[in-house]
Amino acid sequence: MTNQWIASTTKLCKAPLYNALTHYAGSDQRSFHVPGHKNGMIYTDVLKPIIGNDLFSSILQLDVTEISGTDDLHHPEGVIQEAQQLAAQCFGAEESHFLVGGSTVGNLALILTVCSHPGDIIIVQRNVHKSILHGLMMAGAKAVFLTPELDQASGLAVIPNLESIEVALKQYPTAKAVLLSSPNYYGMGKDLSGIADACHRYQIPLLVDEAHGAHYSQHHRFPISALAAGADGVVQSTHKMLAAMTMSAMLHVQGDLIARSLLKQRLTMVQSSSPSYPLMASLDLSRYLLDCYGEQIFTTGLEARDHFMDKLTENKRFDYLSFSDERYTQDPFKVVIYDLEGYLSGEVLQERLEHYGCVPEMSDDRYVVLVFSLGSTLEDSLRLLDALHQIAQEPLTVSVEDHQLNVEEDTNQATIERTRSSEGNEDDHLSKKMSSVTSFHFNADSADQKSNDHTEQHRDQVTNQGKSINLDKDQSNEQNKYNISEPILFTMTPIDEENVEVVSLEQAEGRICAEMVIPYPPGIPILYAGEIIHSSVYDRLLTLRSHHHKIQGTADSTLNTLRVYK
Repeated sequence: MTNQWIASTTKLCKAPLYNALTHYAGSDQRSFHVPGHKNGMIYTDVLKPIIGNDLFSSILQLDVTEISGTDDLHHPEGVIQEAQQLAAQCFGAEESHFLVGGSTVGNLALILTVCSHPGDIIIVQRNVHKSILHGLMMAGAKAVFLTPELDQASGLAVIPNLESIEVALKQYPTAKAVLLSSPNYYGMGKDLSGIADACHRYQIPLLVDEAHGAHYSQHHRFPISALAAGADGVVQSTHKMLAAMTMSAMLHVQGDLIARSLLKQRLTMVQSSSPSYPLMASLDLSRYLLDCYGEQIFTTGLEARDHFMDKLTENKRFDYLSFSDERYTQDPFKVVIYDLEGYLSGEVLQERLEHYGCVPEMSDDRYVVLVFSLGSTLEDSLRLLDALHQIAQEPLTVSVEDHQLNVEEDTNQATIERTRSSEGNEDDHLSKKMSSVTSFHFNADSADQKSNDHTEQHRDQVTNQGKSINLDKDQSNEQNKYNISEPILFTMTPIDEENVEVVSLEQAEGRICAEMVIPYPPGIPILYAGEIIHSSVYDRLLTLRSHHHKIQGTADSTLNTLRVYK
């Protein structure tokens, strides 16, 4: 991969933390401090004859600790402080914080900051990452869940609409914040400007888990970033779509609605007291690339993506999702493909792609998500196109990991009757089918739950909700219209095992779930402890099990059994 990038003449191209570390690595200083590998010498001098070529030495030379000249993440005064200030300028924040535990620690810190007292109410998008749920538990917060909109063409969940957020703000004026996750794993999101304005009218911050949008607003083809839209606290996984190392992320803050001194204290609580300097250096370098070369660094990746999209239209077997709804934004680096004929599920298509040496980001029972980035090349796209061509030539019954995919059975389950148009839009039949096959189930109808005393009893056991807020009839009707839950208390109190039993999945329909069920990726729960396993969710569980999708949160990751309340 080569480039002809031209460095900026208007910005100072420097990476202060990275430069400090390379200066130390190039010096003749001897280490009489931790870490014990002593600048990687143990691998170079002792283990190299055993393990062969040393792949770690160049990284481990930068793997230092808080010594003279390297600053301290938890009390930055030197090169880390300067690096974070440069990051804030680059991403449009007033303050930026380096995270070495991924976006997870940023989400935790934000929730622990705004929900500073047990029982504080926070308005939360229903389909959020598990780290947000863990933050709610740690804070002892009460979450008012909002059901996201579903894209009609694909059936995929996006974010709650502005109307439902305004209703929730009206019904719960003491809420401490609104917390959303955008874009989703499929690259779909929204301009959050209107939602930010609504939050600010109530003098509360808008918090956004923008893990997949660190590159937003950095190129004219990318959607507007949450910060540019007015969000107050934004967490970005810099490692996902930019050039930082895995686990490297940033937390950006602006405005006066977040207590910044408390936020720094919370970050100290949830981040390691021995942060990784290579990870922080990669954050510094990732920002440096944006500052120094601007939009140029995305040119090769976008060209690779565009070539793939152009050539895919010549393929009569596979297609990509094209989102025509102007309400939503779409990340051009996220390409969502599927089998037009409905023969291959998303999981099986992913397995076939991996067989030919192309590893996707994730799949579900219908779609495969392909991620392009600033590091993608034309050679990557050619390899991918060739893999899809090879898959299209395969017999319609294939063996994958010792189980047979029966085309007729799979087609009956997810039949697609579609005429491919030049715009790539799905017809109504596909839209309805995708909704039934791919969308998460969002159980926010508290009225239905309350009609069952048995359900409410166990719901209280799980959430320790205690007294619910009494709403008048008009308020209740409005909440039901917009699928707004009542405040649900999250605590660290474990579930009483005496009230739990294990049943086969076939016996679980209609029961009350006693564990979280989290398909991973994307890491978004489709069931919380205390929720009824309605028929739509039950069907989804059966599909996940039949496709051997990876499941987290359950005692039985195969989904053959499920923990439920007695």
